[in-house]
Amino acid sequence: MPEGDTVWNTARVLERALTGDVLTGSDFRVPRLAATDLTGWTVTESASRGKHLLLRLTRDDRAMTLHSHLRMDGAWRAYAPGERWTGRPAHLIRVVLRTKRSAAVGYHLHEVTLVPTAQEDTLVGHLGPDLLGADWDPAEAVRRIAAKPQASIAEALLDQRNLAGVGNLYKAETLFLRGLWPWTPVADVPDLTATVTLAQKLVASNRGRWTQTTTGSLHKGQTSYVYGRRAQPCRRCGTAIQKAEQDDRVTYWCPRCQPKP
Repeated sequence: MPEGDTVWNTARVLERALTGDVLTGSDFRVPRLAATDLTGWTVTESASRGKHLLLRLTRDDRAMTLHSHLRMDGAWRAYAPGERWTGRPAHLIRVVLRTKRSAAVGYHLHEVTLVPTAQEDTLVGHLGPDLLGADWDPAEAVRRIAAKPQASIAEALLDQRNLAGVGNLYKAETLFLRGLWPWTPVADVPDLTATVTLAQKLVASNRGRWTQTTTGSLHKGQTSYVYGRRAQPCRRCGTAIQKAEQDDRVTYWCPRCQPKP
């Protein structure tokens, strides 16, 4: 699930594959960048901002940022020269960046954009504090969430303008662990600070690994409390986990551990 931790891990993949190297070739398979050639540009940094990837490049006195978004199905893979590209079907490739020691291949990427680095804020400036960034500030996240007291707490956690990096998995798991019914209005949440702090801890706990777990177990079928477990027994009370549509997304909860007010 491409949430904040997955995007952070992906940025590290690109960092190891490309940072410090000069691009020997590039191939953009998106209409707006089809004629773009980044050959000769040096990759200086690979960063994440919430669910956004920012690959920063320089050449002479120019600085550009290649921005991409994984959404639900995007991915970047790195390969050694001559290694077969096995990440996804070839027709899903959107970007290829080559250096002498590696090839970074972007599959099914979204919002692929190239902008001057000084203009990055036009792409990510609207985001709230990044759960995995140096700017993480729970007080600011709470301030933004509290500004819409009638919104549901589930909706508020998913709004990247409030805090950047929470997706459906961490939303559901945070609310279960806090005992909050997903439709609870923000105004009725007893401790917003504890809620956003827990969300940040859950996301941060999975930095550096691809298996996302909130339970502490890495075994298949044991990594979540409620997410993806419709009709299965709650790990705490045994009640069947429920699933429903909420704001064009799905949500999971335990009706006993997270009772409706």
